[in-house]
Amino acid sequence: MADDRTGQDVARAGSRSMERSSDVEQRQISNEARLIRGVFRAAGLAAGTVARGSQWAVETTYEVTKEITQAALDGESSADIAERTGNALRSIARSALGVTEGSVREIVSYVPTSNGAAQQQALGIGTPLHSASSEELRRRGDALLARSADVYFTEDVHPAYDRILDELAPDEARILRFMALNGPQPSVDVRTNRPLGIGSELVTGDLTSVPEQAGVRYPDRARTYLINLTRLGLAQVSDDPVVLSRYMVLEVQPVVEAALKKAGRAPKIVRKSLRLTEFGSDFCHTCFTIGN
Repeated sequence: MADDRTGQDVARAGSRSMERSSDVEQRQISNEARLIRGVFRAAGLAAGTVARGSQWAVETTYEVTKEITQAALDGESSADIAERTGNALRSIARSALGVTEGSVREIVSYVPTSNGAAQQQALGIGTPLHSASSEELRRRGDALLARSADVYFTEDVHPAYDRILDELAPDEARILRFMALNGPQPSVDVRTNRPLGIGSELVTGDLTSVPEQAGVRYPDRARTYLINLTRLGLAQVSDDPVVLSRYMVLEVQPVVEAALKKAGRAPKIVRKSLRLTEFGSDFCHTCFTIGN
């Protein structure tokens, strides 16, 4: 009997030892998992999904991006996409982060499987692979109408301003500030000259010296800057000209002279203007310090 009790005591001691060891291992796994999840979040991975464009994410999560993108393009379900992401995360966690298999399993179990979460990040640029459904659009539209009827809802600035600032180059900000301070600026089209204007062709349009006057850092991107400002609804080319004397300086600029030479004999100049839209003017006075 004594031997039996001794054996039972040893067994219980061994069990407690194994339980303590298991608890320690579980705590280690949880700590590692939390640490690595934090690393993924800091890198923009949002706890297991593909990150948006930082250098660390590009170098470290290439396999994750490749797996999710291929799964999304193959039309796989969100569960299948999550499984592919899990496999890629296992590889990264083992080889790059040096963690235990238990931590890997816990990290991978955190990969979201709800519809759209992995798919929307599949390309790594935050763009959904599919357009929103009519139900989703209607829900969002009804939410806007509800806020418009809420007398307690306030909105200090247009919600698009925040997004627009992210889509502007520093040089474009300089152009906007210059126009906000100086008003409409001369712009010209250069066309070939034909009798009665019949058959006249546009050689170069919307020529202006605004970017150079604003002091942009990259003058060779001037036309791209103006195209983007027009795309964002901040600036527009108007058929209304400014004071005639203001075109004298513009029409002797090298870019205009090159267009005139290309147009051939007796080229035609169409005088217009570049100006801020009402939306663009409000944007400038809201988002920039416009001083004297």
